[in-house]
Amino acid sequence: MIPYGKQDINQSDIDAVVEVLNSDFLTQGDKTKLFESSISSYTKSEYSVAVNSATSALHIACLALNLKKGDWLWTSPNSFVASANCGLYCGAKVDFVDIELSTYNMCEEALEVKLIKAKKDGRLPKIVIPVHFAGQSCNMKRIYALSLIYGFSIIEDASHAIGGQYLSGYIGGCKYSDITVFSFHPVKIITTAEGGVATTNSEVLFNKMQLSRSHGITRNQKFMDKESDGAWFYQQIDLGFNYRMTELQAALGVSQMNRLDEFINKRQLLRKRYDELLVNLPIVRPHQNINALSACHLYPILIETSKTNKSRKTIFNELRLSGISVNLHYIPIHTQPYYRQQGFKTGDFPNSEKYYSKAISIPIFSAMDFKVQDKVVKSIKRLFQ
Repeated sequence: MIPYGKQDINQSDIDAVVEVLNSDFLTQGDKTKLFESSISSYTKSEYSVAVNSATSALHIACLALNLKKGDWLWTSPNSFVASANCGLYCGAKVDFVDIELSTYNMCEEALEVKLIKAKKDGRLPKIVIPVHFAGQSCNMKRIYALSLIYGFSIIEDASHAIGGQYLSGYIGGCKYSDITVFSFHPVKIITTAEGGVATTNSEVLFNKMQLSRSHGITRNQKFMDKESDGAWFYQQIDLGFNYRMTELQAALGVSQMNRLDEFINKRQLLRKRYDELLVNLPIVRPHQNINALSACHLYPILIETSKTNKSRKTIFNELRLSGISVNLHYIPIHTQPYYRQQGFKTGDFPNSEKYYSKAISIPIFSAMDFKVQDKVVKSIKRLFQ
């Protein structure tokens, strides 16, 4: 089977992990700090906090911004459930802003309309989480401008987007947000097996996220309420979690960061080939924003069912039977049973639902060669003959 996405591991990555296995520290050593430094250096952010997953990063980002019971968090329905669940973890209420049908990202016009109404109703969001779907940045400059008017904080869910750019700056630099979150799951651009990072330019938010990552415990005298008893001393000053990244994961991440630009260039090349090879078919290819460079985590196509006698489900199943492990990103969060129990229903966010009804994610990953890509294209074309 040709997977829709997979990790790209070389001998340098393996050597980096083995080096840690032969060292004295498998956790809480220097590799995590080195990985955080490599992320900040690349994205041009002031601070990075490495954790065991992007879900954990979203959670501590919300905590750092003091999201709590009675607050609202808004995000995109076209994402993995973690983008919304992080608000519920904090006791907040969650709502959604529909996507635009060109980029499949949060629609800033829909956001503005919703904000105007929310201000009248007295239920403005405390946090908005735009999701850079498939690796392409949302219109962050416009969303940031709205945040200045309506007073909400911004967390960029860039789980798909490390290595991507927006308005000539790297995603993660937090020029238009308070915090940006990346994912390093094996199907993402780079991997640490599991893992995530939150970047920020705020020392206050950085300190809060560091504290939440490790049980709410500090060894830093300036945060303690009494003089230290000695070198062994620590204090728990908040309720935190065990969200730490291991040294093995961090070492793999450092090694992978050395090839990040290589991975992005390869994905861009594969994306352009798909754009050229999939013409004159009853499908919609993903739009590319001229103001952004997508990290090309996914290549979602939309099946124009009105132009073919096959359903999306039939096409999906036939591709899998032909050895192409296609997938679907995403089932709209508000249609999940848990969220329906919160009062959401089908029809609430029609663009996200329309996208879902036609979408298929076809394979794209940095280790993919043109021969494999041609096989994918040939299999797709055969379906419409």
